[in-house]
Amino acid sequence: MQRSSLFLSSGLIVLAIVSRFLPHPPNFAPIMSVALFGGVYLSDKRLAMAIPFVIMFLSDLFLGFHNTLFFVYGSFALMVGAGFWLRNHVSVMNVLFTAIGGSILFFLISNLGVWLTSGGFYPMNAAGLMECYTAAIPFFHNSLLGDVVYTSVLFGAYEFAKRRLPQAA
Repeated sequence: MQRSSLFLSSGLIVLAIVSRFLPHPPNFAPIMSVALFGGVYLSDKRLAMAIPFVIMFLSDLFLGFHNTLFFVYGSFALMVGAGFWLRNHVSVMNVLFTAIGGSILFFLISNLGVWLTSGGFYPMNAAGLMECYTAAIPFFHNSLLGDVVYTSVLFGAYEFAKRRLPQAA
């Protein structure tokens, strides 16, 4: 990756990180979008994988750690992997479908973690798992909306800059 492209990508990622600390609706966050974006545009795969973990770890230092940490972080690792696939298939529709798929995947994995670590709040059977997923549905709206908005902004700004400022890409 050229130095100017790395600078542009890094700048967009930093803006997304800062937005995590600004007032926002619950679950309306940029991390999944940053994970996907990094997987697509950062040539160093280790850096692409590290960025969402560092963001989450540093923000969790301030916001608090939780029982579902491994499920949440694992979801973001899967999104970086989806970005590795997407880097050779970038189109508006593929980016949109991957962002929506990432929201669904995050919902399924993180709430599986809630169910498994709930300490008996939900029964450890299929009905308890469905109860957990049902209870989480109201939070999915903001998560999906945030993922679509942040993904659109990150990818759109990067592609716009590449076309308007070819030296930046």
